[in-house]
Amino acid sequence: MLTRRHFIITSAALFSPALGLPEPALAQSQEAQWAAWDAQVLPPAYDPATSNPWGLHPRLLPTRVEVKAGLKAGDIHVDAIARYLYHVQGDGTAMRYGVAIGRGGLYEPGFFRIGRKAKWPRWTPTANMIEREPEVYAQYADGMPPGPDNALGARALYLYQGNRDTLLRIHGTPIPRSVGWRASSGCVRMVMAHIIGLYEEVEVGVSAFLYPAEEGITARS
Repeated sequence: MLTRRHFIITSAALFSPALGLPEPALAQSQEAQWAAWDAQVLPPAYDPATSNPWGLHPRLLPTRVEVKAGLKAGDIHVDAIARYLYHVQGDGTAMRYGVAIGRGGLYEPGFFRIGRKAKWPRWTPTANMIEREPEVYAQYADGMPPGPDNALGARALYLYQGNRDTLLRIHGTPIPRSVGWRASSGCVRMVMAHIIGLYEEVEVGVSAFLYPAEEGITARS
């Protein structure tokens, strides 16, 4: 016979936090998982300037370049025509990375701020993505767990306008050969190894400028 006492005991067994790992242990377990995934996507003896198991054009590898005077250190600038992301340093230089941008009319230029950032984030396609390509995205309507095959990859920088999450991201990609092209559903994609390095240098609150893309001009022309 099912009694209230049986329900209370069963509920406690199902939902008691005592059955899970203590919070510090959970954090350590998560850090260990992140480190294991990082090891999967970072090439052996990784050197940002020369490692290129993805077969990218050399110009898309991380490179330190000079920038115009007056740019604010810490800010991000995305040249959508050349497919470059610049992270401005404090000495008149910037680190330049190759990126992929939104295909067709999906790229959204504008002025944003980095509202938050995350390691190995969970990904959920937007309602517009599901409506536009249900055969691709509907299966992930409840989200895709983090990991090397996740669409946001190893790291994500979340683009906000004011306090509003625009749903646009600068993120890693499990398809590194797409870098240099118009390939995404609106976000800015980077090689996972590259954004792992960038992530550590970018502070929440800095500005991100995404400049317009011009149709008919390709990054490889």
